[in-house]
Amino acid sequence: MMMIEDDPKSPAPDADPAAQSAPDARSAGEAKGASPWWENPDAPPPPDPAAEIERLEAEKADLTERLIRLAADTDNLRKRTERELTDARKYAVTKFAGDMLVVGDNLRRALKAVPAERLESGDDVLKALSEGVQVTEREMERLLERNGITRIAATGERFDPHRHQAMFEIPDPAKPAGTVVEVVQEGYQIGDRVLRAALVGISKGGPAPEAKPAAATAETITPGA
Repeated sequence: MMMIEDDPKSPAPDADPAAQSAPDARSAGEAKGASPWWENPDAPPPPDPAAEIERLEAEKADLTERLIRLAADTDNLRKRTERELTDARKYAVTKFAGDMLVVGDNLRRALKAVPAERLESGDDVLKALSEGVQVTEREMERLLERNGITRIAATGERFDPHRHQAMFEIPDPAKPAGTVVEVVQEGYQIGDRVLRAALVGISKGGPAPEAKPAAATAETITPGA
């Protein structure tokens, strides 16, 4: 005959189901009967809504101010970078332009070295040479202007120490004192910066010049600096 063994996992026949469920009922009762946080003396008090709103508003204001400052710094950096790039493009030829001015000076000296009577004497070779030098000088002047390099107005202008360099004075009671009456060497500027001041002679002994409003000081640059 086959014997049926009792399953150790199955509850005993005489076990009381109510007794088995008693611990679970007690746990549930304890959970249901737990005191809420406002009845727990050890629990921290809830935050004050008004104080919390005030804190969040202050935090928002601080973040907004930081964002505005960051946007302003970014905009200033962008403008400064654009200005530096513009200046770099505009003044990139400064050193080369300064060297070319010396060439132009030599061309003008060569033209002045030829006596006018020699040109009028019928010497075709000398006349052709002089005309070639003049064409070269004018072409170089045109190329300089195309790159933003222009002559500084001098003759007849009031002496400007930022754009002119006085070499001597010429007595002339008919002209206001400090008027440029002779140009020894042409001056040039690149953009709004003085590339080379004009070497000039100014008048003296004439009436005092009329006062005029102060103009913006021109910035002087040194070729190759």
